[in-house]
Amino acid sequence: MSEQTIKPGSQAIETLDNIPTTLPILPLRDVVVFPYMIFPVLVGRESSLRAANESLERGKNIFLVAQKNASVDEPGPDDIYRNGTVAKIIQMLKLPNGLMKILVDGVVQAGIQKILKTTPFMEAEISMNRAEVPPDKEIDALVRHTTTLFGEYVRLSRNVAPEVVVAFDGIKEPQRKLYYMASNIVQGVEVKQRILELQSLRDQFYELSKILTTEIDILKIEKEIDTKVQDNIQKSQRKFFIQEQIRILQDELGEDEASPELAKLRDQIRQAKMPKDAEEKALEEFNKLRKTSPMSPEFTVTRNYLDWLVNVPWSKKTRDNLNVAHVKKILDEDHFGLEKPKERILEFIAVLNLVGSMKGQILCFVGPPGVGKTSLAKSIARALGRKFVRISLGGVRDEAEIRGHRRTYIGSMPGKIVQSMKRAGVVNPVMLLDEIDKMSMDFRGDPSAAMLEVLDPEQNSTFNDHYLEVDYDLSKVMFITTANVRYNIPLPLQDRMEIIELPGYLDHDKLEIAKRHIVPKQLKAHGLETASVKITDDAIRKVINEYTREAGVRNLEREIASICRKVAKEIVLSKNGSSRKNQKRVEVTADKIETYLGVPKFRKRSAERERRVGSVTGLAWTSVGGDILNVDVTIMRGQEKFTLTGQLGDVMKESAQAALSYIRANAVKLRVPPDFYKGHEIHIHLPEGAIPKDGPSAGLTMAMAIISAASGRRARNDVAMTGEITLRGNVLPIGGLNEKLLAAQRSGIKTVLIPRENLKDLTEIPEKVKEGLKIIPVERIEEAIGHVFGPSKASLRSKKRKD
Repeated sequence: MSEQTIKPGSQAIETLDNIPTTLPILPLRDVVVFPYMIFPVLVGRESSLRAANESLERGKNIFLVAQKNASVDEPGPDDIYRNGTVAKIIQMLKLPNGLMKILVDGVVQAGIQKILKTTPFMEAEISMNRAEVPPDKEIDALVRHTTTLFGEYVRLSRNVAPEVVVAFDGIKEPQRKLYYMASNIVQGVEVKQRILELQSLRDQFYELSKILTTEIDILKIEKEIDTKVQDNIQKSQRKFFIQEQIRILQDELGEDEASPELAKLRDQIRQAKMPKDAEEKALEEFNKLRKTSPMSPEFTVTRNYLDWLVNVPWSKKTRDNLNVAHVKKILDEDHFGLEKPKERILEFIAVLNLVGSMKGQILCFVGPPGVGKTSLAKSIARALGRKFVRISLGGVRDEAEIRGHRRTYIGSMPGKIVQSMKRAGVVNPVMLLDEIDKMSMDFRGDPSAAMLEVLDPEQNSTFNDHYLEVDYDLSKVMFITTANVRYNIPLPLQDRMEIIELPGYLDHDKLEIAKRHIVPKQLKAHGLETASVKITDDAIRKVINEYTREAGVRNLEREIASICRKVAKEIVLSKNGSSRKNQKRVEVTADKIETYLGVPKFRKRSAERERRVGSVTGLAWTSVGGDILNVDVTIMRGQEKFTLTGQLGDVMKESAQAALSYIRANAVKLRVPPDFYKGHEIHIHLPEGAIPKDGPSAGLTMAMAIISAASGRRARNDVAMTGEITLRGNVLPIGGLNEKLLAAQRSGIKTVLIPRENLKDLTEIPEKVKEGLKIIPVERIEEAIGHVFGPSKASLRSKKRKD
């Protein structure tokens, strides 16, 4: 499509009466042709070529209409508008590539009355708009108004040449003025078509006026935006030129005067008391900054880098409180129990009293959720009088999270270690690295490998962050890490830390914690501190045993909070407008617990009430403490196979297989029928099959259960045991003895069999746990038989003979 031409003062070539009412239709893409408009059209579609040829044969008149959708290649009656322009083909040129170029002259506005045919081209019966221009003052006013708007539009628009107004001024007829303005506004097909859809000249002028007013408003906004942008650019350029001139003049005069802002930054660098290497690096970057234009992106990068160097602490530190009695008092105030970590902190304070300084200590608290690892770290910081910062490592999988990003990256910044040091503001904070066992790795690196330098006392005095690019001393930091599972921590990291196990709380520990910390805290939080509310010890025990099953005390705190809410509701409802002084005393007893908390969530397991064949009680360690483990064995006729059920792990299955193999190999010595397995199926089941079970410590229990089922002897119901076994019948040591003995005591067990090698662990177990238990060490499976089944008849007879 080339430029369009309007005939400002020419007469119509022919009268409207000479134009036939049936004409070929030529659909146009992305253009609307108005009357009195000369426009070149490139014809390429087969149907359009046929329509143009037919028009040339009939008298050169053709009906031009716009397509609704320009992407339609073969438009039908529904794809074109109903109103268009009757035009005369005044020139035709056939091109070598088969296309045709025609020059059309718009004659009159018309509309389709009826589509007569669609092939090989569309043809329609049309009706022409023969309305005369009435001599009306409103039309004159509309012409003047739109003329003014059109002049304003041409002045503001960048897409319309100013010469258009010169040609426009020579037109006198209102219709010609209308179509000239409509053809020269830069708008889409839909907008221009709205003018052709109207038949009245008055309505057409109103529509054109509306279009021009909208466009002028938009163009004014665009111009305003453009002016603001240009002003900003000019100001920035002027500022840049002036700064460059000042810099050049300073270089010529040999002056070294920086701006007040940079002078302040230089003073901060000198006052930061950095090591020599770091200060030299900072001053080097400062000199580079001073010669860099503020408009340069490098200026912001360097300025941010210097801000980090200045704000990170290099020498400022807090004074440790080395009073051992004071530290012990604070630790005991905040936490009940946890003797090992408390003792370790007191040892650290004692050494500081003697030597004055010590390399950063790296402790790792390992224990189940809710036992107080994080809160203990806070208490240590409070006891020492140090600042406390915490970094959560759960889910960290990018090495740059620890070491930082290099300054070449956009938006780079130091790693979490340096960020935390800036937050602390001192060089000797207590830094808690929480959930160190939850770090993972991917294609971006291994953050646990980056932690090796941080947690090594021999290396962390020269920790190098990728962003700072200078050595930073972390040796004065006291690092404390926490983890739930020890074997999830990489071995090189374990080697750098002093690991302190925090076992789950025992029931009497939970009772004391609830009385000393949880109940007062929750009463205060629920506005009950003055309400004379008392929760009895029996009530707390009932909540511990029947509503929680955990190693820590988080769920216990939630249940006590729930009780407090119920009590608060009772008090408010019972007051009925009375004052707080007259509210009644509320005592929460064990009988009321079910009223407040509903049906118990857990049942208290107890040992079997009677002796049975094939049923033996074992002891297990879980993440929420110890528990008893019933092992049931039955031997029945059937295929010779060994069945294990109860959702057992591989290690426990292997322990059962080892027990069976040892019993089969030593059947006579164990007083078991040698062929007890022939023609029989042996089935071992551990109840509560929905709970996964694993570990080697149930080996001794399963061996005793198989011996009971194979020999028909009843096992004692007041004996429980734990221990790993070998194919040679040895009983190997196990872990979690503290929790297992507590489970035995809680379940009414009187006698506990433990591996002989675990005797040394009994010294660390509180007397409260061992109270009422007869603990018997065994070294071999045969030693356990007498305690599980009672003495044999032969041994009883020999005893009588001795008597």
